[in-house]
Amino acid sequence: MTSWQDTDAVRFMLDDCETWAVVGLSGDPGRTAYSIAALLQERGKRIVPIHPNAAAGDLEVLGEKAYAALDQVPFPIDVVDVFRRSESAGEFADQAVAVGARAVWFQLGVIDEAAFERTTAAGVPMVMDTCPAIEWRKR
Repeated sequence: MTSWQDTDAVRFMLDDCETWAVVGLSGDPGRTAYSIAALLQERGKRIVPIHPNAAAGDLEVLGEKAYAALDQVPFPIDVVDVFRRSESAGEFADQAVAVGARAVWFQLGVIDEAAFERTTAAGVPMVMDTCPAIEWRKR
């Protein structure tokens, strides 16, 4: 399991990556994705909400325009941070690789070993089953 939380990959994402696409980020402040996206912003990161509801119109979350899918984002993405159930998270790792993201982060409790193998085999660092808030606290 420790390979899922490689310290070099975590350090790269937290220190060297600026633009974080947050998959599953809606405008609901009661959701964990919302509080973690707000934390990312506090830490100087640019967040990009990715949520199917964005397809209906001008959804904004935490002051940022939301997109319905990763391939609709018109600028480079550094990290794809996935807040989805494990069984549906893997497709977002594949999309992250397809759009040229520099890294993939699966949140606490989100584990897909096959997606981890595919993503890292493609040369894209990935961590699973942890949270930026936890990793920043560890420091």
